[in-house]
Amino acid sequence: MNLALFDFDGTITTREMFADFMQFAVPPRRLAAGKIFFAPLVMGYKPGIVPANTIRASVVNFGFRGVPATTVRQAGLEFSNGILPGVIRPMALERIQWHKAQGDKVVVVSGALDVYLSHWCSQHQVNLICSELAVDDGVLTGRYNGKQCVGKEKPRRILEKYNLRDFPVLYAYGDTKEDLDMLRLADKRYFRWQEVT
Repeated sequence: MNLALFDFDGTITTREMFADFMQFAVPPRRLAAGKIFFAPLVMGYKPGIVPANTIRASVVNFGFRGVPATTVRQAGLEFSNGILPGVIRPMALERIQWHKAQGDKVVVVSGALDVYLSHWCSQHQVNLICSELAVDDGVLTGRYNGKQCVGKEKPRRILEKYNLRDFPVLYAYGDTKEDLDMLRLADKRYFRWQEVT
């Protein structure tokens, strides 16, 4: 049994899905206020001045602080069932199925949110390591539970959960610089679906 690690946004999907989910799940009035509030941050992100994880943390705080966790989980289920099928790369599903047919352990390792990824991964019978929203007494705090699962956090969590010596070959698939630390763990690395050395 080998280990196959897949980033989600941009690797399994055709584009980043964070903004799509926020638009789907955040109430319209709060969403409209957020677009005005975050315009300067977004402008700073495009030229690389503001890191993506800073924007995500700020948007999660603004969009979900004080919202019942059940409300966002339900939105995540609906997003997973209704929106994600339209943005999944057929070649990604084929590769996941190929690994499963070989008896490999397949793990999605993503900075995307557990509230929708957990449903998608359960449906496709793959394992999941991802960013999680913090909950206190049934209500979202507006913070992440721990760090966002990007950059160096990806291999840290992988190594926390799996003993890589148990797997003869480690495959990793990613598409951005946030995936490079995970790809460095692998024997076979694929960046934007091209094998790299």
